[in-house]
Amino acid sequence: MPFDYKKEYKEFYMPPKKPSIVNVPSMNYIAVRGKGNPNDEDGEYKASIGLLYGIAFTIKMSYKGNYKIDGYFEYVVPPLEGFWWQNGVDGIDYAHKENFNFISLIRLPDFVTKEDFDWAVSEATKKKKTDFSKVEFFTYNEGVCVQCMHIGSYDDEPATIAAMNEYAEKNGYELDITDSRFHHEIYLSDPRRCNPEKLKTVVRHPIKKINS
Repeated sequence: MPFDYKKEYKEFYMPPKKPSIVNVPSMNYIAVRGKGNPNDEDGEYKASIGLLYGIAFTIKMSYKGNYKIDGYFEYVVPPLEGFWWQNGVDGIDYAHKENFNFISLIRLPDFVTKEDFDWAVSEATKKKKTDFSKVEFFTYNEGVCVQCMHIGSYDDEPATIAAMNEYAEKNGYELDITDSRFHHEIYLSDPRRCNPEKLKTVVRHPIKKINS
C-alpha cells in the first residue's frame, strides 16, 4: 500500500472537531505565491493549483522513468494546503477576498531533495509545455499551533477560529500570526465535488505562550 500522510500523521491532517494544540515540525513543500480572490476562475490561485499538482505528480511518478530519487517509496500525494493573509488586516476579512495574499502548498516527502525538485520542475516544463518558474522549494517550521477540523463552508470559519482562540487562551497561549507565521488551511475535500456544508478543512493558527 502506498504511504498515506493523512493516515500516518493524523495529528497534523485529521484533528478532532474541537480545538487542540500541536507542535508542527519543519517540512518541505512545493509552493506557489500569489494574490487575489481564490474563487476567480482565471485568477492566480486556480493557476497555482495546476502548477503544484504538475510538480507533485512528476515527482510521484518519477520511479517509472530514468530519473531515480534516492530513498523513494510509493506514496499518496498529500493534500493541498494554503497560507493566507491580507495586508493591514488583523485576522481574515472574508468580505474582501480580492485582497488575499497566499502561498499554495503541497507537502513533499522527506526523501525529495532540492536537486530532485529542480529536476521535476525541468521535467514538467519539458513534458507539459508549461511555465513552472513560479514554483519554489519551500521549507517551513510551523512550530506550536492551535488547530481544529472545520466542517462546512470556508466563509463559516470565523466561528471555528473563535473557538480556537478561546481554547488557546484557556491553555495559556495567544495568537501569533506575523509576517512569517500564517493563517493555515489544509483541504481534505474537493469543493468541486463536495457540498459546502460537508467540506472538511483543517484550520491552524500559530500561537505563543502569553507574556513569553
